[in-house]
Amino acid sequence: MLTSTRERRRRFAAVALLLGTAISLTACGEQRVTDSAAGVPNPPPSSGQSSPGATPYVEPGAGDGAPHYNENNAFRRPGAMSADSAEAARKEADRIEPVLRRLWKEKKWDVESVRAAMLKLGYEEERTGAGGKRLGGTLTVKGMSPRFETDHYVTPEGARVGLRVHDDACVTAFVQKTNYQVRTNGPYMETGCFEPPSGH
Repeated sequence: MLTSTRERRRRFAAVALLLGTAISLTACGEQRVTDSAAGVPNPPPSSGQSSPGATPYVEPGAGDGAPHYNENNAFRRPGAMSADSAEAARKEADRIEPVLRRLWKEKKWDVESVRAAMLKLGYEEERTGAGGKRLGGTLTVKGMSPRFETDHYVTPEGARVGLRVHDDACVTAFVQKTNYQVRTNGPYMETGCFEPPSGH
């Protein structure tokens, strides 16, 4: 009888230990601290609070949570467009889109073909002088940007189009073997109408 009572206590202790472990594992990572004076658990920390070891210098809206993320990536954000400029850019995008669709269907996505088609719409190629000063024209057509694949860079076939509609508005487009796209955006701080490459 004595052995069976001890055995039952061991089993009970083992079951209690397992249940305690299961409950603590299913607490979803919440840490609850009990107010010893009242015996009531404190609410879990809000999502706005930092976790232990996190830097207190994270900017609101920071993409990866790194300090100075917004400052370091300002060159990757397009400038704001006024309502009038955004409307004007949309009108130009509506002119460009059917031309790029036609070129894509005809499998003509080389820079020369795309440039010739854009010039037929009446746009003039953008010219720049010393220090990148704009001297006139609004259109830039160039090849696709290289991208890293596996262990080397590859430059896909295709052409990119940048049209400066106003100082604060652009139409940016591309046409390549797989697809084409036309969109509007404000200019980028360092690269004008074109989105800057990932590395800086």
